[in-house]
Amino acid sequence: MRLVKIGILLLLLLVLNVANAADFYVSPNGSDSNKGTKRRPFATLMAAKYAARKYLGREMVTVHVAAGVYYLPETLVFKPEDSGTEKYPVVFKADTEGEAVLSGGTKLQLTWKPYLNGIYQASTPEDLKIDQLFINGLNQRMARYPNYDAGKKTDAYQGYAADAFSKERAAGWKNPVGGYIHAMHSRLWGGYHYIITGKDVNGEITYKGGWQNNRQMGMHPKYRMVENIFEELDAPGEWFHNANTNTLYYMPEVNTDLAKATVEVVRLTRLVEFQGSMDAPVSHITFQGFVVRHAARTFMDTREPMVRSDWTIFRGGAFMLIGTENIQILDCEFDQVGGNAIFVSNYNRHTLVKGTHIHDTGASGICFIGDPNALRNPLFQYREKNEFIKLDLTPGPKTENYPALCTVEDCLIHGIGTVERQPAGITIDMASEITVRDCSVYDCARSGINIGDGAFGGHLIERCDVFNTVLETHDHGSFNSWGRDRYWRVQGLDLAKYPELPFADAMKTTVIRNSRWRCDHGWDIDLDDGSSNYDIYNNLMLSGGLKFREGFRRRAWNNITVNNTFHPHVWYPNSGDEVFSNIFMAKYRGVKVPTAENSGKLVDRNLIFNGVLTQKFGWDENSIVADPLFIDPKNGDFRVKEGSPAFNVGFKNFPMDQFGVKKPALKAIARTPVIPSLATAGKRDKKPKSKKMTTKATTWMGANISGLTGMAFSAYGVSQDEKGIALITVPEDSEAAKAGFLEGDLVLTVNGQQVATETQFLKIVSEQSAPLKLKVVREQQEIFLTVDIK
Repeated sequence: MRLVKIGILLLLLLVLNVANAADFYVSPNGSDSNKGTKRRPFATLMAAKYAARKYLGREMVTVHVAAGVYYLPETLVFKPEDSGTEKYPVVFKADTEGEAVLSGGTKLQLTWKPYLNGIYQASTPEDLKIDQLFINGLNQRMARYPNYDAGKKTDAYQGYAADAFSKERAAGWKNPVGGYIHAMHSRLWGGYHYIITGKDVNGEITYKGGWQNNRQMGMHPKYRMVENIFEELDAPGEWFHNANTNTLYYMPEVNTDLAKATVEVVRLTRLVEFQGSMDAPVSHITFQGFVVRHAARTFMDTREPMVRSDWTIFRGGAFMLIGTENIQILDCEFDQVGGNAIFVSNYNRHTLVKGTHIHDTGASGICFIGDPNALRNPLFQYREKNEFIKLDLTPGPKTENYPALCTVEDCLIHGIGTVERQPAGITIDMASEITVRDCSVYDCARSGINIGDGAFGGHLIERCDVFNTVLETHDHGSFNSWGRDRYWRVQGLDLAKYPELPFADAMKTTVIRNSRWRCDHGWDIDLDDGSSNYDIYNNLMLSGGLKFREGFRRRAWNNITVNNTFHPHVWYPNSGDEVFSNIFMAKYRGVKVPTAENSGKLVDRNLIFNGVLTQKFGWDENSIVADPLFIDPKNGDFRVKEGSPAFNVGFKNFPMDQFGVKKPALKAIARTPVIPSLATAGKRDKKPKSKKMTTKATTWMGANISGLTGMAFSAYGVSQDEKGIALITVPEDSEAAKAGFLEGDLVLTVNGQQVATETQFLKIVSEQSAPLKLKVVREQQEIFLTVDIK
């Protein structure tokens, strides 16, 4: 009898559980006039969304989506009335992970016929606009010059030409209106994009655009490319659509059978959007197991400046979140979307992106971007400065309109920035307590992970594997940050009197730990202008080393920099920086650091592998030069053996097998960085032959001068190609001072001639008979000074 009662109770619980769950079904073979049952499914997710509303808050809702391609006629929008609850969430789930495709495009049925020189043509529907063309699932290239070369991974646009839109080149273009110019920033800090508007009376190309970079310095004279020009259609994989004649031209790849090919074009910018607010958020909705494809490029809409960042951004993505709580994107794939994949804008709490594969995006992978109006005294241009008397000293945000407590976990992100050149795998601006964990991020035009400002800190980055970054750009890192917050370069501020001000925005400590980094074109970890309140520990840096530029309270310990070292650039007095118990492999490469005034709180107890100590101003008093005795560096195990001298400076081993994505399906396809061979001591550092050995300073007009070496150009805000002569010290009574020079000036040219070494500079100066006109960089801005040499 007792067993019967238990059986009845279990059956009753099962019935109650079923009664508290509503299930709907969607299939490409369904109909929206159906009931949405398993036997009679809906055809669209939109129909399922509306059918679910009567059950919200009373039952858990699951929308089962069958395999197939769902061409969305419009953006699928979720509003507060579509929300689930913590107890009764709403789940849209692919029946089989990776087999239900959400498409922002249209499938075309075309009849192809030969045109000329291997090009085919087909008539298209009237009023069709084509942003991208996909053939058999692969994104093709607009007709361009110069042609794309996949082997040139670190070349700008995988093919560039100084004459990309020259008058001579354009003479062969009948009607270039609607073509695009893509050009790198003059100092390779990202890029610019322009739309061609025609030709002027002299045959020169006219265009508009260039707002995609927040450090306006003009386009690079050499690194340029044009696309969407009919006359440049001359390579397999290229296409051109003539909207006036409704004709699509395409040169297929070898072995492509156009008669059987699947042809798709892109329409939508946003495929799924959650539209809520702080007061009425969209909440407790999950998307799981989908492939997201065919989202339009957005590079001509990338114009919103971030807070004194180098970036502008387009506030949008294939998935767009505005005003949400507890939205989850699980086990999805974002495949070749034209702009940002996921954009988390303004108020969002507890967003979770997990187990997701994002690849070959036109812009960034995942963006967490808050509202500038949530900040106090925000400025947007690099050269803008707050005045202290007008400064709001209240710590923290003005509003809650920013992302917080969000997580990106166990994701694979690569191929970032196929169109734009100022993206990141994950970017964070005006946000708080964002966690990035167990992610593999690589093949990025710019940074892998970027934090654009100090507001409001508290981020955690751990167990990530980030490499092959800054591929086409310059002066950046696999991890990059800025901290140009309200305190930065304030006019009339004495920071000694207000030591808490750098933390008014960077309120909470950001932690970077237990991760592996490799950047061969910049720094592995780059804490740039103003970055403050960081703890950095247990990181393996394989190439570019660790950089700290002006900021406060950065603590780095128990890190390893392979074949590189610590780069302190331009520190503030009383910065409170601490660098200890690390393993470096060269002498520190400081720029204007250390001095008696800006030596930080502690730079000591480090191990320098076959290098040279920096024993001045209290640095390295207890550091050592020694072999750390790595266990197996050839295979990436940089733990140290028992008895290693590294233990004597406080170093502790940390795991070398936990970097990057963990999900088995993603880990199986994820790449890992090339492990470098340990460089010989001579390639890392050259020891002085004698303690008495000194170097005589080079002087000019009473000032000490020096050419730039290594990565010192970054401190002056110039490209490595520009070179230059730095004025290290400029005594007040020197002729250089009287001529208007200041300590820290960088001379780029003398009467138009580029200068690179002290010897060359002095030779050029001595050969001039007229007044010298010198192009000088001062505080990262170009000025001209004239010196009378009579």
